[in-house]
Order: sequence, then structure tokens, then C-alpha cells
Amino acid sequence: MRNPIDIKTIDSFNKKTNSDGHVRSARNSTFRNNLLEVAMDWDQFRSIDHSFSDVVSGEMPTTNQKSSGRCWGFAGLNLFRIYLGRKYNLKDFEFSQSYFMFWDKLEKSNYFLESIIETADKEWNSRLIMHLLHNPIQDGGQWDMWVNLVDKYGVVPQTEMPESYSSSNSRYMNRLITRKLREDAMLLRTAVNGGASGSDIQQQKTDMLEEVYKMLTIHLGTPPNSFDWQTRDKKKNFMRFEGLTPASFYKDHVGLALDEYVCLINCPMSDKEYNKVYTVDYLGNVAEGHPIRYLNVESQVMKEVAIRSLKNDDPVWFGCDVSKHFHRDLGVMDMDLFDYDSFYDLKFGMDKGARLEYGDSQMTHAMLFTGVDLNSKNEPTKWRVENSWGTKGGDKGYHIMTDKWFDEYNYEVVVHKSCLPEELLELFLKEEAIRLEPWDPMGALAR
Repeated sequence: MRNPIDIKTIDSFNKKTNSDGHVRSARNSTFRNNLLEVAMDWDQFRSIDHSFSDVVSGEMPTTNQKSSGRCWGFAGLNLFRIYLGRKYNLKDFEFSQSYFMFWDKLEKSNYFLESIIETADKEWNSRLIMHLLHNPIQDGGQWDMWVNLVDKYGVVPQTEMPESYSSSNSRYMNRLITRKLREDAMLLRTAVNGGASGSDIQQQKTDMLEEVYKMLTIHLGTPPNSFDWQTRDKKKNFMRFEGLTPASFYKDHVGLALDEYVCLINCPMSDKEYNKVYTVDYLGNVAEGHPIRYLNVESQVMKEVAIRSLKNDDPVWFGCDVSKHFHRDLGVMDMDLFDYDSFYDLKFGMDKGARLEYGDSQMTHAMLFTGVDLNSKNEPTKWRVENSWGTKGGDKGYHIMTDKWFDEYNYEVVVHKSCLPEELLELFLKEEAIRLEPWDPMGALAR
């Protein structure tokens, strides 16, 4: 290794740093305090306001994914329940989050094993194989993965498949299923490279999936095939629906046509163009489902279609990097809430594209927009966000995203196709998707 740090250089660092009064003051303030509190800008703190000019109807108490990475599915179910709640005038309702989790993990297991069979000719230590083995059934997901699950399995009320310890605390379930799947990958690669027939390979894979199904049943319970649903509306009127299936419950009682929704991203990386469609290799869950499909647009376009959707009284599923410039207790995502530059007396200068390219940011979390605050010029100043972390933070679990934060850390929105300009919808529907490597930042899962 070349050019080590020598002792004289360290001595100069020490002398200069310890003679700096700003460093001493910052060190003393943060030594026994949370950085988020001591770096907070008071002027921004006092401007926090949870009122909005436009809010969709039908908001319900926020849900809680607890110690799991199911935000993308929670956001999807929270979107569905707004429409269900409007239809039947409900005060509160939750779909089963365990139900979608069960089928997602079984489908991810199949998707993983199929990918292992397809890539059996690769060396075990190739980047692709290492990527596939890294986290084959993590809790996270993307919008198209959500659509594939709902299309195939429908949805059920939470009363039909309630939360378990493992659905809310998924680490050990995931760890043991992943261990079994990595062993299965070894066996399948050995069989393929040993000349086993295609039918024998598929039978071996089916036996492996049966073991995964058994493990999921132990941790999450058995998904229902049919059920009855009864409830009372806000006026205490009683309703009962009998002989439902997960598919009929979705079709007849939620009724959204998910194939009419489009996914837009804002990815200003040097290797990607605006108004181009992208997909990601080896990213998915349902093997026969629709592949991931994004249309890359400028941030302003994402805002315009999101506002159009909210004004139509339709909430918006979105994906962002929630870990940046966010105060969880206050429920505020704000670029100016924390003055890190002044606190450290230095400059943090990367833009959105550089943060993606150099590993400082990617989509990590999915939530819902349920409102927007427009000024007198009809421009957005902040966005109302329904999270899935319970009711403690922000306005009983509803958060604020400033418009400036939207530009820097929001990556994805999903809206009905009617919200898009004709030329963009044409691109989304007909443009051939450019394939991205599995490890591309746009392959990150909301978790």
C-alpha cells in the first residue's frame, strides 16, 4: 500500500483541530446528545406545519410494519383500503399484511431457484451469483412486484390472516429460509452441471419449494382460500359478505385495475437518459409476472403527475430514501431542517446523481402521498405522507416531505395512466426497456 498517513501529518491534524473553538463546541454538544437534535436549525423547526391545501378523502389511522421490511406492501394495502373505506364508509380497516408476505416469499424463492438454474454455468464467485445469493427473499419489493402478487393471489382482511411474531419481526425467519435456499442453490447447480434432465431439475426444485412452504406456514400461518367478511360502517350499519375468495375480495370490493398504473422514476445518473424506459435484470418475485418497468423523467414531471392524481382524490404510491434529512419523531423530511454544514464547518456537496453513483443514496422505503400543500401560484411547498411505522411520529403517523426534499431524495411515483401526458404514456407503453444490471441503484428494493 502506498502513501500511508505518517505521524507528522497526524500531529498537524491534532494541533489544528484541537485549537479550533468551533470543533470543541461541536464536540461538547454532540458528546452526549443526538446529532439530529444539536444540528437542527431552529428557524426550520418552528416552521413545521401539518396543514395542507389538498388532502385526499378517506384517510385512516396509520399502520405499523414493525421490525420488517414490508413497507412496499403496506403502502400498497394502505392505498387499497382508502378505496375500500370510501366504498363502504369505513372508519378503519386493515388488509392482511401476513398474507401478501407469505406469497411474496414463496414466489421469491421460486424466482431465486429459477435464476440459479438459469445461471448454473457461471462460476460460483462471479458477481452475478454472489448477487443472487446475497439476500434472495428479503422483505423488500417494488411496485411491479406488488402488482404481480395481487394479480395472482388477491388480498384478504387482516382478520383472516393476522400478524404473527415472525411477520412483524422477520429477521430469523428470513435467515433460516435463506440458509435453506443457499443449500438448494448448491444442489441445483451441482445437478445441472452434472447433466441432470430438465424434468428432474424441476422436480428437485418443486421439492425444495415444498420445504419453503412448510417453513412459511410455521412462521406465518396458512393462507385462506375462502372466507366471510363482516363489518360496520361509520354510522354503525352492519354488513356481511359471504363466500369470498382472495381474488373476488379484491376484484369486487377494491376494484382497482392495476394494469392501468404506471411507474415513473427520477434518476439523474450519467448513464441514464430522461424519457427512456428501464428494467432491471433478475429483479422480481412472480416468475411469470410482469417485469419491472420504469419511465425515467425529471423531478418536476413526477410532481406534476402526483399533484394531478391527488387533485383527482387518488393517493400516490412512491419510493424514496427515507434515511436522509429525516426526523422520525417530528415526522419531517426537510433538506434544511439539519444544518450539517455549519455544525461540522464543512460542505456536503454531492448532487442527486452523484449520490446514486457513489453509493450514498438509493430508494429504501415506500409510502403514500395523501396530500400536497400548494401556494398561491399553485406550486407545491410540501407533501403529506402516510407512513407505516405506527402513530407516534409526526401527525399521528402522517409525515411532512418538503418540496425541496422531494427533488433530492424521492425516486419513484406510481399514478394512474390518465395522469400522464399523452407522449409520456406512449413512451411507457411502447418503448423497449433498457436493461440494467441487477446491482444498479434502480434495482434497490423498498424495505
